[in-house]
Amino acid sequence: MSHALKPREKLVTLGAQALSDEELLAIFLRIGVRGKTVTELAADLLRHFGGVSQVLAATLGQFEAIHGLGLAKYAQLQAAHELVKRAINEQFASDTSFANPGAVDQFLKANFECCQYERFAALFLNSKNHLLKFEYLFNGSINSAQVYPRTVAQHCLKLNAAAVIFAHNHPSGDLKPSTADIELTQRLRQTLALIDVKVLDHFVVNARQTFSMAAHQMI
Repeated sequence: MSHALKPREKLVTLGAQALSDEELLAIFLRIGVRGKTVTELAADLLRHFGGVSQVLAATLGQFEAIHGLGLAKYAQLQAAHELVKRAINEQFASDTSFANPGAVDQFLKANFECCQYERFAALFLNSKNHLLKFEYLFNGSINSAQVYPRTVAQHCLKLNAAAVIFAHNHPSGDLKPSTADIELTQRLRQTLALIDVKVLDHFVVNARQTFSMAAHQMI
């Protein structure tokens, strides 16, 4: 019966989609530690970090702090994570329009790396809303990032961008834009309008979801 199958056997028999997060992670971990099966170790790891995305975002030091885990397992997980990102990004061919909030949502879920402090990023687009470059521009404290419109404008001119979409994370996980987020977006729109660059959207992201300010008529 399927409930008696070990993770690898279950994957071969029923397909990867039939496995739980713990079982998929257990395949990478391979072996448990004294007193714990590999699946129990995987479950502990997920509880410790808070989920799959947080496990993948952990630093080597944070990962090695868990008994039974080390550099080899960390490298395997990071390599798998990067392969998934590259596979997803292959779908965003040069003709993908980033005027579609759904495309931006998928891209950010695959590429925006959330952490314990705010990061402010931009997707620079050409006149057809195709992606020129995705770049982190500013890092901040756990509460805020210092964002300078002049610096953003310089990047737009350097890339000859016609439009831009901004994204930043809230370390708290709350997706609701703050008053400061809305005011910053307006300042950026005003500055970039002077060089004929359109601000199409501003996303707030966490480890699992995104919030489009444009879709909610907030810009």
